[in-house]
Amino acid sequence: MADSDVTALYVATPVHLHAEQTIAAAEAGKHVLCEKPMAMTASECDRMLAACRASGVTLGIAYYRRLYPAVIRVKEIIASGEIGQPVFAQMNAFERFDPEPGHPRAWLLQPSMAGGGPMMDFGCHRIEVLINLFGTVRHTTALTANVAVDRAVEDTAAVLLRFASGPCASVTVTHAAHERQDTLRIFGTRGSTHIEDLNAGVVRVRTETERLYAHPPAANAHQPLVDDFVDAVLTGCQPAVTGEVGRAVAAVEDAIYAVAPQGTGA
Repeated sequence: MADSDVTALYVATPVHLHAEQTIAAAEAGKHVLCEKPMAMTASECDRMLAACRASGVTLGIAYYRRLYPAVIRVKEIIASGEIGQPVFAQMNAFERFDPEPGHPRAWLLQPSMAGGGPMMDFGCHRIEVLINLFGTVRHTTALTANVAVDRAVEDTAAVLLRFASGPCASVTVTHAAHERQDTLRIFGTRGSTHIEDLNAGVVRVRTETERLYAHPPAANAHQPLVDDFVDAVLTGCQPAVTGEVGRAVAAVEDAIYAVAPQGTGA
């Protein structure tokens, strides 16, 4: 932060440090690309946004799936009316994670550092995708549980969302299932779209007929978001994923953990 040759910082520390470090960077006049989730709470996000506005620096949040070609394609399909009015969306994110003590990512199981379990860690990515597709969340109801592992954060969680634009959606996440999943399914009044693996990018569209489209992400999935952030800094434009987007996701996470407190472990 003291180096005048450094104009921007990437904050990729545990979640509980994001607000403190982003605010310090902004006060030092540095642009910030902050990892997801943006902060522990929406209130912390507000402080980060205020600091960046006061210093006139750019704040981006690393929800890199916003620039996935498959997600962009699905958003175009919805806007075109091809599948009619969206009614319901489903996202599953299953990733086995049970680290040994001393594992470098074991902090993700500490509520004071991570804020929550898989719903906070990678569920936030899916919430961002749905906000990107459907806009403001009007209502949230959730369930978190320790199904397989007794720990301080949940190992499994599910949330139901209702969007102001109309559709409902579910996000289901787990650290405990053997089978890996990373799906996005959207059902409309005239058809549906299906992505069985977001990182593969194959989009299946079903109406009267069925079509397949291949939209794989970049070889380095993070690169388009990094390039977009750099371009925003150089041109003075807003990045694709602003602090306001990060704050909207954090508000949903606040609502989830307010109605479904995290794990039962010690």
